[in-house]
Amino acid sequence: MNILLMGPPGAGKGTQAAELVKEFRIPHISTGDMFRAAVKEGTPLGKQAKACMDEGKLVPDEVTIGIVRERLAKDDCKNGFILDGFPRTVEQADALGTILKDLGLPAAKAIHINVPKGDLIARAVGRRICKSCGATYHTKFNPPKTEGKCDECGGELFQRADDTAETMEKRLSVYEASTKPLIDYYEKAGAYVAVDGRQAIDKVTKDLIATLKAK
Repeated sequence: MNILLMGPPGAGKGTQAAELVKEFRIPHISTGDMFRAAVKEGTPLGKQAKACMDEGKLVPDEVTIGIVRERLAKDDCKNGFILDGFPRTVEQADALGTILKDLGLPAAKAIHINVPKGDLIARAVGRRICKSCGATYHTKFNPPKTEGKCDECGGELFQRADDTAETMEKRLSVYEASTKPLIDYYEKAGAYVAVDGRQAIDKVTKDLIATLKAK
C-alpha cells in the first residue's frame, strides 16, 4: 500500500502517520528524512543535494526525484510506504508515477487530512510547548493542570513565535495555492480521498484506516 499523506500545517499528519505505520507496518518517509539519509550515505545524489543545501539553494527537481527513486527502491518499501512532503508539484507527481511503474510498485493513493483554515489557526494560536521536555499542550483542547506549567516536568510553557494568526494565515494560503493542482491531479486519477481532520484523533485514525482498506 503506497500512501501519499497530505494535509495543511497543523492538521496532525505526524500523529496520524505514526498510527498508520503501526497499522500497516510500512515506513513513514519524509522529504527531509530522504535528504538526510542520502547525504549521510554519501551517494552521488546525496552529495549534489548537500552542495545545494550548503549554498542555501533549492535542491533541483532532478536531484530530488533521483533521491526519491533511490529511497523507494529499498527493501523496506516493497510492501508499501507513507510518503510525506513529496510530490509538491504536478511534475513531481508525474515523476513519482514513473518511478513506481519502473520499480513494479502499485500506484499511490493520496489521502488528505482536511481541516478548515479557521480551525487550524485556532489550533496554532492556542498551542503551548514545554521549554524543558517539549511536551505540547493547547489552551482550549489540551490545557495543562496548572496554567503555564508542564504536567510532566513542571517546566515553563511558551508559545512559538510562528504560532500566530498572521503567520498561520500566510502559511495556509501558500499551502492551499501549491496543493490545489495536486488535489486536482489525484482526483482525476481516481486516487484522492479527503478525511475530516476536525474529529477526535482516534476517530481520524479509524477513518484513515477504513478509507485505505476500502480503496
